[in-house]
Amino acid sequence: MSKKKKSSSGQKKNEITRGIFTVLEKEPNKSFNYKEIAAKIQISEANDRNDLIKRLVQLKEKRRIVETSPGKYKAIENTKTYHTGTVDITGRGNAYIIIEGMDDDVFVPVNKINKAFHKDTVEIYIYPRRKGKKLEGEVTKIVKRFKTSFVGILDMQKSFAFVRVGDFRMYTDFFIPKDKINNAEDGDKVIVEYNEWPDKTDSPYGTITQVLGKPGEHNTEIHSILAEYGLPYEFPVEVEQFANDLDTSIKPEEIAKRRDMRDTLTFTIDPRDAKDFDDALSFEVLDNGNFEIGIHIADVSHYLTPDTVMDDEAYERATSVYLVDRVVPMLPEVLSNNACSLRPHEEKYTFSAIFEIDKKAHVIKEWFGRTVINSNERFSYEEAQHIIENKVNSIPEDISIRAAAYEVSEEVVNATLKLDELAKIMRSRRMNAGAISFDKVEVRFNLTPEGEPESVYFKEAKDANKLIEEFMLLANRKVAEFIGKQKPEKTFVYRVHDEPNEEKLMALNGIISRFGHKLDFKSKKTISSSLNQLLEDVKGKGEQNMVDTLAIRTMSKAIYTTDNIGHYGLAFDYYTHFTSPIRRYPDVMVHRLLQHYLDNGATAKKEVYEEKCKHSSDMEGLASSAERDSIKYMQIKFMEDHQDREFVGVISGVTEWGIYVEIVENKCEGMVRISDIKGDYYNFDEKQYAIIGERTKKVYQLGDEVIVMVKNTDLVKRHLDFTLIGKAE
Repeated sequence: MSKKKKSSSGQKKNEITRGIFTVLEKEPNKSFNYKEIAAKIQISEANDRNDLIKRLVQLKEKRRIVETSPGKYKAIENTKTYHTGTVDITGRGNAYIIIEGMDDDVFVPVNKINKAFHKDTVEIYIYPRRKGKKLEGEVTKIVKRFKTSFVGILDMQKSFAFVRVGDFRMYTDFFIPKDKINNAEDGDKVIVEYNEWPDKTDSPYGTITQVLGKPGEHNTEIHSILAEYGLPYEFPVEVEQFANDLDTSIKPEEIAKRRDMRDTLTFTIDPRDAKDFDDALSFEVLDNGNFEIGIHIADVSHYLTPDTVMDDEAYERATSVYLVDRVVPMLPEVLSNNACSLRPHEEKYTFSAIFEIDKKAHVIKEWFGRTVINSNERFSYEEAQHIIENKVNSIPEDISIRAAAYEVSEEVVNATLKLDELAKIMRSRRMNAGAISFDKVEVRFNLTPEGEPESVYFKEAKDANKLIEEFMLLANRKVAEFIGKQKPEKTFVYRVHDEPNEEKLMALNGIISRFGHKLDFKSKKTISSSLNQLLEDVKGKGEQNMVDTLAIRTMSKAIYTTDNIGHYGLAFDYYTHFTSPIRRYPDVMVHRLLQHYLDNGATAKKEVYEEKCKHSSDMEGLASSAERDSIKYMQIKFMEDHQDREFVGVISGVTEWGIYVEIVENKCEGMVRISDIKGDYYNFDEKQYAIIGERTKKVYQLGDEVIVMVKNTDLVKRHLDFTLIGKAE
């Protein structure tokens, strides 16, 4: 009984303390007496007022507040307990506030979130820290909403409606007045726009702005994924009209301003189903035995001029979005699939990086500028790989993109083989310098014409892919060096990648040690080489995808910025994105800046480009999330037709509520809930990344192979539940 009283007393004392600091620090230049403080924190009972007076005296004696005149108190100057940060809502409705420059995130319980949503920018008050406890606070003001449009399902009532938002981090539904329903019907999946959240109401008020369709239907769910991230799936009419009115003809007067490379052997290598070809390679053997190799990139900036509706739209999108069954392009089709697509036997404007390279793959000379090309051939990766592997000029029918067998000229075969040889030297040099090789397995689907998944396959990077990759990396690196090394310093757009977090690397080492692997922490180079060795050692093993995923998570995120810190993952001191302006706006910025500096222009405004870099990085993150969600959706759709089969899977995650299992043959990931595991009661062991049976002591640990069956598929929530059969033999 006494313990309970003590606990209750201590809780009251903490609440009074928090109240005092809330009042004093909200108006740090004013002094308050106990009556004024009591009124503000709504204390009316005599006993509580006495406790408040005692606490004020105690805080003054501890020099945590100051008494400015008898009975009047004020916050001590320079004691900052109000901060601005970003909200990170957890699955249980509580939040952590991430504050730049602060090591610890601030915990905010659900009853102190005060109407903030996930990723909102907020002002928070941080309570005085208690010994041994985590930082805690409460939201005092919404500074900026991260987003105001949400996707959910409409629940109609008689004279109003509610929208239940699908995102698990949204802890409230939306109230929709009758005149804001806009012809939506009960059960529709809709987009709701946040209007306001009046005081003393349980839910925010919203307006239905768009009906996406019925939950579970294919187009409804794909459009929902885009809408959840605020990504469009069609162009505004005025943008399409602007694009259609462009003059995309090739003009002699424009050719005269460019380096003419129409007679140089040039070809593209792209995925067999690619619709746009934004890069091409040219190859010529020079009289001195060296090679002139051109990396030619579609000259998007020739058509995409600043301060137009099309450029504004491209900037807002910042990137194309690659969903499982479609591409949402950054640019209208007139540009992306026609004028800026380097199709064979068509004259095209390009922006090029041209190098003289010797037989040891060293760059002897470099040239950057605008060109015109006429591509001789278009190859798929499969066709180029066939040439590299077999050193022949015949393309068989089963891999031909022309739907028939055909012959390739000896000139093209020799060029392909020499480019492959040089690319392998460059790759080897890059790996020796400390680059990290993330060849993570990518999941792809064979779809029916209706968009239904027939089968799953994995995209694998072979020599032909790596050939293109190395020359694109070369162009990106050399363009960045060309500008980055100029004096005085020029404002430029860099693609940077910081060093990995040491704590994350240590955690990774702890996990992989269970599979007999380890990292070498002696130096930067040994960390890189041991990471590469790890990625090589797990190839083809059950734990491969898990280790690949965990290794990627230890890495910092690559971003766009005007402040160059180099690219850790590629082991480059200078790096940018120059090679994909059809699908990335930063590449458009790089083309514009490069031409501006080639024309001896003054340095651009750093703050303007830094803001554009941040926007581009943010949009890239949203697009990646949408792409992952679309893969997850299609995996669940695929598994709907496989509910009667047993699968071998690897435990890819362990939590207090269940284990995540990734099926080996198709990489589909689902959850086995602890409450569904028969025969024992299982407890989560955080240190061992395992769940352990209380009675049997049976252990299911990260990386274990298990047998599972599909229990439930939910396309709307994009969730897959498994039933655990047992451990794989």
